[in-house]
Amino acid sequence: MRIELRQDKVLIDGYVNAVARDSRPIHDIDGKKFIEQITPGAFTRALERAKANGQEIDLLLDHEENRKLGDTGSNLKLVEDNIGLRAICEVTDPEVMQKARDGKLKGWSFGFMNARADEEDAADGMTRRYVRDLDLKEVSLIDEKKTPCYAGTSVNTRADDSEEKLETRSLEIKGETIIDKSEEDKRAVDEKLQQYKERINKLSKMEE
Repeated sequence: MRIELRQDKVLIDGYVNAVARDSRPIHDIDGKKFIEQITPGAFTRALERAKANGQEIDLLLDHEENRKLGDTGSNLKLVEDNIGLRAICEVTDPEVMQKARDGKLKGWSFGFMNARADEEDAADGMTRRYVRDLDLKEVSLIDEKKTPCYAGTSVNTRADDSEEKLETRSLEIKGETIIDKSEEDKRAVDEKLQQYKERINKLSKMEE
């Protein structure tokens, strides 16, 4: 994950998921273990279907709906290439910018529903699931509060009392942070101003 800090925003570019690779063991909603692969083309189909239906895919922080940072209609670009699902976003949220400065952005995650998959027996009594298609709902930046792990399932109750299952998968990748020179200069000026204020306060106390 590449993180580029500028004066008024942070640019983030990285892979949300690598296709055709086994996940770590995942526990399903009943507690059974399985491993999973997202097959090549699954994300492309999901993105094309969302676009055809006029649906934007949200960019969230830690899968929290009240921390929406944008969507594919504004500041988020999603594309599947030969590696996997790549996300490029431009975020102006102050909290996210500070987390980027402090090295607290740990990776990406995505939430999806209605997975269409094939299964086969795998080692250690587990099942391997090949996800051929899915409905992509959101991608999330993950911070230090939620250490990424490639696992997660939750059941949500809708207004009509029916249930829907949202699955989340995360990928932790060490990031490269680049600070724009103007941002670095601003921080240096702020530090000098703080030192100056502290010196003035110290002199004022000595005169009292």
